[in-house]
Amino acid sequence: MKRLFVIIVVVQMLAMSASASESRIGASGAQFLKIGVGSRYQGLGEASTAVVNDVYSMYWNPAGLSEVEQSSVSFTNVDWLLDIKLNYFAFAKNFEDVGVFGISATMLSMGDQEVTTFADQGGTGETFTASSYAVGITYAKHLTTRFSFGVTAKYIGERIYNESSQGFAFDFGTLLYTGFRNLRLGMSITNMGPELKFTGPDLTVGYDPLDGSGANNAVGAELKTTPYDLPLTFRFGAAYDFDFGDNSILTVASELKHPNDFSQQGAMGFEYAYSEKFFLRSGYKINYEEQGLTFGGGLSTNISNDTKVIIDYAWQEFGRLQSTHRFSVGFTF
Repeated sequence: MKRLFVIIVVVQMLAMSASASESRIGASGAQFLKIGVGSRYQGLGEASTAVVNDVYSMYWNPAGLSEVEQSSVSFTNVDWLLDIKLNYFAFAKNFEDVGVFGISATMLSMGDQEVTTFADQGGTGETFTASSYAVGITYAKHLTTRFSFGVTAKYIGERIYNESSQGFAFDFGTLLYTGFRNLRLGMSITNMGPELKFTGPDLTVGYDPLDGSGANNAVGAELKTTPYDLPLTFRFGAAYDFDFGDNSILTVASELKHPNDFSQQGAMGFEYAYSEKFFLRSGYKINYEEQGLTFGGGLSTNISNDTKVIIDYAWQEFGRLQSTHRFSVGFTF
């Protein structure tokens, strides 16, 4: 088991080193994959890798899904910038002695945009839309009482007007309870996959090498689009709980993040829980261009003997772009 843990760590570190070989700020596509989900974790400033223990593990760290004890379902709505909406749905079920299986779906959408051309830069009167989505299947399991592992396979797609791109990607994660009180360490690497490339009918054009000076007809040709990388991200986090009596717990979390299209980033997060029902959260994101301070809160309460509802809210500062609001609703049963 120790050998497996070492192998996973080495693979993740090699991936981080490879992505750090050169500065590639803004070089990846599928940027919607970088919009975090789960209002609890946004309230923590995204210091989530070692804290996540619910269906949102499928986004932050697949290993955290092993903490789901029975069944859980959650939905998040993100009121993003510039009238962009992102919705996330996830369901997970624990199969005793086998592990936890989960499915997730992310959908980003926006309003109609006006079609413009070189000839009609004020608009042609037509409109188009753009959207992105990701559908994933996750498996996680406790390999020992202290160590768990998780993996996600997902199908990713994007569409702009009549053009689209699709491809597969994988996420891997580990979660380790160190044995020193309740200190835990988490690591994940997300969006590992091949380049994507846009194709579609609007890229098919007629080409005349003689530019109309000959008697030949134009031949069919296709405009070339540049392939783009997925936003590969390596995360390493730690979390520790401080007990203040029987009903009060303060969780302190930290995280280091290395994306392949930006410099290293970090986050600190704090969550105060009272009676495991009421939650207050705050966090700060380090080395982000516009993002910084976050706040949030949550409520967890039983609605029947076997069913619990969890409602979370998060507010996030966005500098010159003002702020965003996020809501999440989930059930465990």
